[in-house]
Amino acid sequence: MAAYALRRFLLVIPTLLIVTIVLFLLVRLLPSGVVEQIAQNKEWTVQTIGAPETDTDAVRKMLGLDQPFYIQYVRWINGFIHGNFGKSMYSDATLVSALKAKLPVTIELNVLALIISWGTAIPLGIYSAIRQDTPLDYIGRVWSIAAMSIPGFFIATLLMIYPSIWWNWSPRVEYVPFTQNPLANLGQLLIPAAIMGLGSGGLMRFTRTMTLEVMRQDYIRTAWSKGLSEKVVVLRHGMKNTLIPVITIIGGMIPGLLGGSVIMEQIFALPGMGRYMLDAIQMRDYNIISGWNLFMAGFVMVLIVLTDISYAFVDPRVHFK
Repeated sequence: MAAYALRRFLLVIPTLLIVTIVLFLLVRLLPSGVVEQIAQNKEWTVQTIGAPETDTDAVRKMLGLDQPFYIQYVRWINGFIHGNFGKSMYSDATLVSALKAKLPVTIELNVLALIISWGTAIPLGIYSAIRQDTPLDYIGRVWSIAAMSIPGFFIATLLMIYPSIWWNWSPRVEYVPFTQNPLANLGQLLIPAAIMGLGSGGLMRFTRTMTLEVMRQDYIRTAWSKGLSEKVVVLRHGMKNTLIPVITIIGGMIPGLLGGSVIMEQIFALPGMGRYMLDAIQMRDYNIISGWNLFMAGFVMVLIVLTDISYAFVDPRVHFK
């Protein structure tokens, strides 16, 4: 398994190299570039360049954007190799400092969303399968369809508007750090995390389908014929085979939740990386956009490799050479 894992991780390197080229070019093809954004801010131009008049050529030269793309790309990659993950074009703030300050908020929000998602979708999917065509099965299936059909941002918007109109209550928008008040922090993140987690209707339906397929296998019938209890048959004999394809879905959910947290952080005014990236995109801050997306691309690739490796721990029949 160690040799297989090493080969898979080595394959991440050329893939990540291709991603860097795509990211570098796509970000710089955005309309209304950073030079135009900065040039419109005369106060920033005066303080940084010392020119009272807007001078796009001076701004472009100061930012190093007057050089050919390949030189800019090599300089950007060289910075990553030496631990410089990018600095904002508008200030001295670096991506590393932003990650230290804002990434814990995003991680906490997504961990809570994953706990809620896995804690509801997987048990409900298994229960709906072993109680097929019962009222609770129909309720679970209706919920899964509704969860997939209704966008999370729509529910979040309703929760921000109607409770304040009807009951004069709205979710807290002033962020409370976990170290300052853990209960207030969890209470603030619970609503957006629940919206993200309870929207995993696809995971519930997939778990139900796989459980139904596994429960119809011959070895499950043999286990029933031995007089084993339902708990033993489902959890000991059926669960592992059910979870093998489910793990693939779970691995793909995490990047989706990270993407969804961008909207939730914006709606609920959470100071996470998603909200920070929206501001960077609006300001066309190339370095921050490229650096964060490269960080996310590397994370997703490593997550895919770890997902593949985890099959061996769930199913003893899986061997890697």
